[in-house]
Amino acid sequence: MEEIAKIIKDISGGNIKPIYFLMGEEPYYIDKLTEFIESNILSEDERAFNQQVLYGRDVSIEDVISAAKRYPMMADRQVIIVREAQELSRSIDELESYVKNIQPTTVLVIAYKYKSLDKRKSLTKLIEKEGLLFESKKLYENHVGTWISRVLQGKGYHIEPKATAMLVEFLGTDLSRINNELEKLQIILPKGTTFTPAHIEENIGFSKDFNVFEFRKAIGERNQLQAYRIADHFAQNKKEYPMILTTGMVFSFFSSLLQYHGLKDKSPGNVAKVLKVNPYFLKDYDLALKNFSMKKISAIVSTLRDIDVKSKGVGANQLHETDLLKEMLAKIFN
Repeated sequence: MEEIAKIIKDISGGNIKPIYFLMGEEPYYIDKLTEFIESNILSEDERAFNQQVLYGRDVSIEDVISAAKRYPMMADRQVIIVREAQELSRSIDELESYVKNIQPTTVLVIAYKYKSLDKRKSLTKLIEKEGLLFESKKLYENHVGTWISRVLQGKGYHIEPKATAMLVEFLGTDLSRINNELEKLQIILPKGTTFTPAHIEENIGFSKDFNVFEFRKAIGERNQLQAYRIADHFAQNKKEYPMILTTGMVFSFFSSLLQYHGLKDKSPGNVAKVLKVNPYFLKDYDLALKNFSMKKISAIVSTLRDIDVKSKGVGANQLHETDLLKEMLAKIFN
């Protein structure tokens, strides 16, 4: 992100704000910026007396303000970091009194994850005026692949499209989880390596043949034999592939297909943008679009709602997951 790069460049160049309020749904960038500030504003010697890390669950806003108002010891500034500050959401507006009379020798970092301040409130406007307000937004699924490639290229690695798709499919859009898995691979594999589906399967534990997007692909191709094989694998590995998640994935696939049928602009770029899917999977959607009419998809979506209810134990007489998966596939392929 250009905004992240600019913040880091400014701090490195000595343009340091008295308050950094880092908020938003995506914790990855909040954590990275917090770690950068923690390691780069003060020297190692200065940190011993002038850097303090607080946790939102253990302190009050009054505690934070009190710490921020102290003067540094034998240094030009002190750094106060409040991690998990979202725990202070009920009283966060009380920070306004400090921002109105900010301590210029303090750098106050508020890591406010999974939440955002109301931008209409005076606190938000004051922070924007006196310091830096950064909002870390969730990436759409179809943007995560680009993010993975960019991160790896910066570290001297590359990744195949299917390997990227596997990571996104299994880990979702949680950048912290994805980054943790990428770091594992970087420890094991030498620089210059191109990560493949085999690397993902061998080192992270995802099967390249029996997984949710291969299941979705088999359904879209109307490949009944492969779909039933994968369904049986899921039933034998319920912890890795819980029924509720499998049903949700298939439901999402057919809901997107229904939306795809209704699109006037079916160009790849527009489809990926509207459906919010990884472009790598578009060929699966294209084939499924030919194999399932809009009328059939509507009926499947209705069936999947019924299967979802049964998977939660309502009116199913505790059917085994194998039976539920078979019922789902039978109605899809009927």
